[in-house]
Amino acid sequence: MTRDSATRDDSPVRRAVAEAIERHRAAGREFEAAAVQSFVREQGEGDPVVLMHGVPVSSYLYRKVLPLLAERGLRGIAFDLPGLGLAERPAGFDYTWTGLGRWTGEAIDALGIDRCHLVLHDIGGPIALEWALRNRDRVRTLTVLDTLLAVYGFRRHWTMAILAPPVVGRMLLATNRGPLARSLFYANGIGDRSSTPAAEVDAHLHLLRHGDGGAAFQQIVRGFEPTAEKQRLYLDGLSDAGWPAQVLWGERDPALGEDQRRPIEDALGVQATVIDAKHFLQEDQAPAVAEAIANVASSA
Repeated sequence: MTRDSATRDDSPVRRAVAEAIERHRAAGREFEAAAVQSFVREQGEGDPVVLMHGVPVSSYLYRKVLPLLAERGLRGIAFDLPGLGLAERPAGFDYTWTGLGRWTGEAIDALGIDRCHLVLHDIGGPIALEWALRNRDRVRTLTVLDTLLAVYGFRRHWTMAILAPPVVGRMLLATNRGPLARSLFYANGIGDRSSTPAAEVDAHLHLLRHGDGGAAFQQIVRGFEPTAEKQRLYLDGLSDAGWPAQVLWGERDPALGEDQRRPIEDALGVQATVIDAKHFLQEDQAPAVAEAIANVASSA
């Protein structure tokens, strides 16, 4: 993996952003799965907790949750999906949920994880279930954070949809920087701005474009599979899996609301705990997220 400096950008990146990314890099390590180099952060001892991210973020999203899980006797593990964060962005890779799910299984094996507590978020939900529903005995418990599993006919939030076209989207990724990009990230993802300083939001955005300007991210967005077949796989699979499970949802999520939460509650036979957060609960409510994971893990 090329070790690009955080200052390699079209415009100077503030020192605080570069330092945030370097702290993130220093806290993890590189690994390889299915011939793709990626990056993982691990912290703590005890049962493994696999923390899935979606778009437009990476393992950096879990930097606050990992130490809190360690304090609760769990080993948190957050890795970058191909095309995002510090992972490789190979040309010709299958960036659909199916392809990323296949790679997720390879990553879990490469990291030496036998059985785990599984945490879903955003498109990390369908991606992880591609593996989990075919390896049910390897999942100990399930925690669902704002994710999409009622996928049939799903329409991407406008902030994702405008970035999908190859040419126009690439231009927007190249030009949408600084205060405007930061404001959109806050508006859609973070309710409590004091919980995530501007430099950390900018670090998320830099990691999105890392190495390829966001081209692989665009392929991921175009690779969504909102079919009736996938919806049956995910929701029927949840109903049949029998895992101890819970749902934790951000009350103010503008992208994924009740229309996504209710089918998941019905499939799992549980009622969600709704908390004061937007889409990125890991930013707004890291202690609540860690506590919920630890509570369901203790039931297994």
